[in-house]
Amino acid sequence: MSCLSASTSGEAFINGHNCISESDSVKKEIGISPQETSVAENLTVRENLEFIASVYGFDKDKIKSRTAEIIQLFSMQEVENARAKTLSGGWKRKLSIAMALISEPKVLFLDEPTLGLDVLARRELWTAIESLKGKITIILTTHYMEEAERLSDKIAIMIDGNISAVGTLADIEKIAGKKGLENSFVEIAERSRKNV
Repeated sequence: MSCLSASTSGEAFINGHNCISESDSVKKEIGISPQETSVAENLTVRENLEFIASVYGFDKDKIKSRTAEIIQLFSMQEVENARAKTLSGGWKRKLSIAMALISEPKVLFLDEPTLGLDVLARRELWTAIESLKGKITIILTTHYMEEAERLSDKIAIMIDGNISAVGTLADIEKIAGKKGLENSFVEIAERSRKNV
């Protein structure tokens, strides 16, 4: 769906654009924060944001205003002039997500956004992600069940590359006959593997 790898079968659409035949249009609609934090280590937080905004062709005024908005949204004022290489893992993840949002995408892909973060950094990032709800569609991949429970309106459980269940937490619990996402996940995974 992010147009970063070729599809093996089927079709996917983002805002009516085919992810295979209209990848240029899809790329204009999306932002991606990969699992490996991708920031320019020798640039400051502000310079990273301004650079990405310039890549999207924003004029100087738009670069300045959009960068200021993003710094405010992620409460990055205290680190905006710090070089990325001096930031903690939590700040780098925030910056990576902020960079993915600079272009004002309609869909944001977050791949394991809190992987390797301590509890406090994870909770801060959750708060930042929650602040985006209702403003943008977020597709988040995670191995943390608590994270999926807290942040997701809909959950898809993937087992061996296939979607085995999809729905709200209540839907997933009903399918599994278990309470809580972790218990439901284990039940669905065990059923899926028995049916293979």
